[in-house]
Amino acid sequence: MERAIKEEKRVFMTGNEVVAWGALAAEADIMYGYPITPQNEIMHYWTRLAPKHGKKFLQTEDELSAGFTTIGGVLAGRRAFTATAGPGNVLLQEPVTMAEMMRLPMVVCIQQRGGPSTATVIYSQQEVNLTTYGGNGESLRIVYSTANHQELYDYTIKSFNVAWRYRFPTFILGDGYQAKMREPLVMYNPREKGVEMVPPESFVGNKGSFGIDREPVHLRNAFSMEEELYEVVMEHIDDYNRITPQIVEYVSLGCEDADLVIVSHGIVSRAAVAAQEMLRREGYRIGYFRPITLRPFPVKALRKVCKSTPRFLVVESAYGQLARLVKDALFGLEAKMDEIFMPGLGITSEKIVGHVKKKSELKV
Repeated sequence: MERAIKEEKRVFMTGNEVVAWGALAAEADIMYGYPITPQNEIMHYWTRLAPKHGKKFLQTEDELSAGFTTIGGVLAGRRAFTATAGPGNVLLQEPVTMAEMMRLPMVVCIQQRGGPSTATVIYSQQEVNLTTYGGNGESLRIVYSTANHQELYDYTIKSFNVAWRYRFPTFILGDGYQAKMREPLVMYNPREKGVEMVPPESFVGNKGSFGIDREPVHLRNAFSMEEELYEVVMEHIDDYNRITPQIVEYVSLGCEDADLVIVSHGIVSRAAVAAQEMLRREGYRIGYFRPITLRPFPVKALRKVCKSTPRFLVVESAYGQLARLVKDALFGLEAKMDEIFMPGLGITSEKIVGHVKKKSELKV
């Protein structure tokens, strides 16, 4: 079939539209979903694109069904994905943990909204806990936190490859602001950039008889004995820990000589970077650290920063959800933590600059 995106082109569109195009560039076959703001337009744009490019879409009765039908698509050897937000993310955790146990490459886009419960349909960073460590089990998953539309596109493509290569559920974590706002980006065909898409494989319905023509496929998610479960889970944990160095991503700026390091993720990082640059120009020695992968978290990199700069300012549109990940990463080290926690509110660079300047121990 003719490729949907033949060459690089600069476009101006909403984040939800970007995700749909990113999935198309990643050669996704089908989307399963249920409407919930602020991710609705991912479904809308996908349904516009799908018929033109031989793709499929199925609207299910809820997000629980969307998750399980996505698993069904994956089992059949299709690059299947879904998207949701807020309460839908809660419902999605059951199929995600099933995919974790069965080691299935499930791809999910989350556009965060305010919580708890229905709350607002606008924006927050309050789904970090849920997306990184939701569900029962050990939450062996991969979570990319995006900051702009280019990253939404890049990491949507990357998520399909990572999910199919390592066979762990993989999330693109955006937010309501990214979902609805428009900004420029460059769309491209990943193959033209030398990125080969990992081919999908079918897990069920293959030809032949197992034990005769092919090896059997073990896809269990229920165990009768504690010892049996332990062995399987520990094998998965070993796999996850082994691939972690290949997956973790982060950004570190000016941390080598910093008196204080600002830590943020996602769209708030745009304000944090601007604040760091403004403060540096005024003579403040401020560093900046951004985890791109919230799961697995860049523990070693942050601990290295802490050894030279043990003072941190965690900035997030939630009440300490990123901070919990930071504190866990720095466990056992002497670190001083300050915070700007604004659940469900946007954070400006001016807010961060003003907060830093109030600290009398920070001298120009």
